[in-house]
Amino acid sequence: MAKEKIGVLVMAYGTPASLDDVEAYYTHIRRGNPPTPERLQELVDRYQAIGGLSPLLEITRAQVDNLEKRLNEKSPHEFVAYMGMKHAAPFIEDAIKRMAEDGIKQAIGIVLAPHYSMMSVGTYHKTAKEAAETYGIELLSLVKDYHLDPDFIQALVNRVEEVLQRFPGKAKEQVKVLFTAHSLPEKILEMKDPYPQQLRETAEVIAQRVGLKHWETGWQSAGQTAVPWLGPDILERMVSLQKEGVKQVLICPIGFVSDHLEVLYDIDIECQKLAKELEIHLERTASLNADPLYIECLSNVILQELAKT
Repeated sequence: MAKEKIGVLVMAYGTPASLDDVEAYYTHIRRGNPPTPERLQELVDRYQAIGGLSPLLEITRAQVDNLEKRLNEKSPHEFVAYMGMKHAAPFIEDAIKRMAEDGIKQAIGIVLAPHYSMMSVGTYHKTAKEAAETYGIELLSLVKDYHLDPDFIQALVNRVEEVLQRFPGKAKEQVKVLFTAHSLPEKILEMKDPYPQQLRETAEVIAQRVGLKHWETGWQSAGQTAVPWLGPDILERMVSLQKEGVKQVLICPIGFVSDHLEVLYDIDIECQKLAKELEIHLERTASLNADPLYIECLSNVILQELAKT
C-alpha cells in the first residue's frame, strides 16, 4: 500500500524575479500602496548594486529541494516540499493550491526564519492557515521557531570562528561581534513579543561556544514608515563604536538565513562603506543558504513537530 504523502510548506519572504517586478513587489509589501518614484529608483539602484537581482529565489529553491531529500532519507513518511513566498510568486497560497492539486491532504509548515515574532513568522502562519482552509489541506503543525536548534547553532558557530581568523591578534578578545536581525516596529515590545529575547538567546549561546569577549545584538534594515522601529540601527551603532575606540567589527546576521538584499546591500555595501569612512575593519559571516547543517536543522524541527501530531 502506498504511503500517504505529507506536504511540506517552506515559506520565505520572496524577492522580485526581475527589475521590472520591483514596483509590484514593494507594492505588495506596502499592502497595495506603490512606492514613490524616488523610492522605487532607490530600490532598483540597490538591486543593480548587488548585480541586478537578489539570489534569494534560487537559494530558497535549493533549500526546499535539499530539505525534501533529507526528510525522505530520515523518515518512513513520504514528503513533498513546496516553496511559498510571502510577497512574490510563487505565493504561499499558490503553494497550498498546488498541494491540493497534487492530491496532498496533510501538510506541515516552516518559515525560513529562526526567530518568532507575531509580526513576522506569525503573519506567514496566518496566511498559511487561511489558504489551507480554502483548499482543503489539513495543516498538521506549523513550526514556531528554531533559534536554539543545535545544528542551527553549530552552523553559526562554524562561521563566526572561520571569520575571526581574518582579524589579527587575539580576535576573540578584541573584535566586537554584532549579532543582527531585521528590525521590527517598536510596538512589539508592548506586545511582549518573544523576538528580541530569542535573538539574544541565539547570540548568547554562540558567544559562549566561541568564547567571545565583546558582543551584542543589533538591528538593521528597518522599514521606512511613520512608526518607530527597534534600534539603534547598525549604522548608528558603528559610529558610536568607533567613538568608543572599536577598530574591528564582525557582523553575524543571525536573523537572516539566506543571501538577499538586506545582507548583500545593507551589510556588504552600506555597512562596508561606512566602515571604511570610520577606519573600521569590518567582516561578515557567510549566510547559511543551503548549508547541510541548516538543512539538517530544518529537517529536525519538522520531524519533531510531526511527532507531536
